[in-house]
Amino acid sequence: MELAIVGAGGMLGRAVVEAAGESAVAFTHAELDVTDASAVKEALAGFRTVINCAAWTDVDGAEEHPDEAMRVNCDGARNVAEAAERVLYVSSDYVFDGRKGEPYTPEDEPNPLSAYGRSKLEGETATKAANPRHFIVRSSWLFGPGGGNFVNTMLRLGREQAHLRVVDDQHGCPTYTCHLAPVLLKLSATDDYGIHHLASASSCTWYELAREALARVGIDVEIEPCTTAEFTRPAPRPAYSVLATDGHRALPHWREGVREYLR
Repeated sequence: MELAIVGAGGMLGRAVVEAAGESAVAFTHAELDVTDASAVKEALAGFRTVINCAAWTDVDGAEEHPDEAMRVNCDGARNVAEAAERVLYVSSDYVFDGRKGEPYTPEDEPNPLSAYGRSKLEGETATKAANPRHFIVRSSWLFGPGGGNFVNTMLRLGREQAHLRVVDDQHGCPTYTCHLAPVLLKLSATDDYGIHHLASASSCTWYELAREALARVGIDVEIEPCTTAEFTRPAPRPAYSVLATDGHRALPHWREGVREYLR
């Protein structure tokens, strides 16, 4: 057996399963709880490569439940890495503090601001320690079919409200899961171990992303930019978490991702 995909019921996991087709065995959370070390060891025995998409993704919820986030994103990552012959762990741009002001490379030192970011960084560390044949892939601002995401939220709010205020001083790379998934599969088939940044080409703010999505579906709503300070959330976000993607693994522009997703 060549490839297993863990966390196959999540938004990214579904995209990876679809891109892999019949060449992979998929495990949803209901079928495999990554925090159960013995179950993970038994389920993943015999696979050459495991792509770990299992994750606690509720950024604000992690502030209230840091232990739960750490169990999934760190302890679960360790369990999968220990059981796998080769492992790809999906991490996040939120491992950075956003103070650099230019795109982050894999060589930059992480400094997460939030409980979620810390749990993902600990997951990276646990994966590296447990398995020398690892791929750590940091991506950014994911959206796609099969899960809650910012684009869906903006479309819903745009239909429900006459006026929206959206943060315009946080910068990232909105990444369409159906663009990211095949690149993850190609990377996992190589021996290019280590840390990789894979996100959409170019960057924008949440406000710019919201405007693009609403305009593409023709929702006529007043949308006003605001600052992070004016729109407080439980978890602090990096002001600039743009990732410098591996040049030979470039993904399409984020606007192309929005266009394909909404189509």
